[in-house]
Parts: sequence; structure tokens; C-alpha cells
Amino acid sequence: MSMIRGLPGRSLRVGDIGHLIKMVNDVPVVTPPSEIDRTNAYLLRLTVLQTAADGHATIVVDMTQTRFCDSAGLHTLLTAHKRAEAEGGEVLLVIPSAAVLRVFAITGADRMIRAMAAPMTALMPWTSTRVMRWFR
Repeated sequence: MSMIRGLPGRSLRVGDIGHLIKMVNDVPVVTPPSEIDRTNAYLLRLTVLQTAADGHATIVVDMTQTRFCDSAGLHTLLTAHKRAEAEGGEVLLVIPSAAVLRVFAITGADRMIRAMAAPMTALMPWTSTRVMRWFR
């Protein structure tokens, strides 16, 4: 099983975080925890990096269950999005929580990375090409 580096001195097997990823019409959907903060943002970073390393240019982060996201989580998502854009892809967010959306609006991150409030079931009938257009 492949290894990816986490924080200094920590390594996680991809299998340890694989349960956070599901495929919807050939688009990887990453589901972070209900609270994203400095104690667990690195897991989200590792998950998104591994998904990108597996050859997926576009990644959806379904934050439907997320009720709190601090600056570490915000930084993780913005960094992942910038990296994906540099490689011709993007990170798309699903954020139905007004509190989490407010963090993105206050910081201006909502102008850098697209967020939708639509539930993930809206992705089911779409192909990956259409998913990208639907989020634009």
C-alpha cells in the first residue's frame, strides 16, 4: 500500500483516508468531517493531494456535513484549488451551511473557489464534463 507524508514525522497509508472519497460519474467526491480545523486539515489535504495524484483534475469537496471550517481548512482548500488550476483542473465545493459559506465570504475565498449549495444528488445525472459546466 502506498504511503503519503503528513505532518513532520507522520505518515498515513492511503487506505487510512480512502473512505473519504467516492466516485460520482467519474468525478471524485471528497467528504470532509463535520469540523475542519488545524487538528485534521492535514487529512483533508492528504486526501485531495492523493486524489489529484491519481490523475483527477477536477475534485468535488462535499461539505454537506461540515458545520465548522477554520483558517487551516480554508487554507487547505484554497491551496488545493490553486494546485488543481495550475494543472488544468479545479476544486469545486458543495457548502449548504450558511455558517461555513460566511467564512468563505468574509475572507474573500468565495471569489477564488466556486461553492454551490446544491446537494450532491444533483450530480448524479451529469457526466464529468457537464459537472464542470454546471458549477461554473
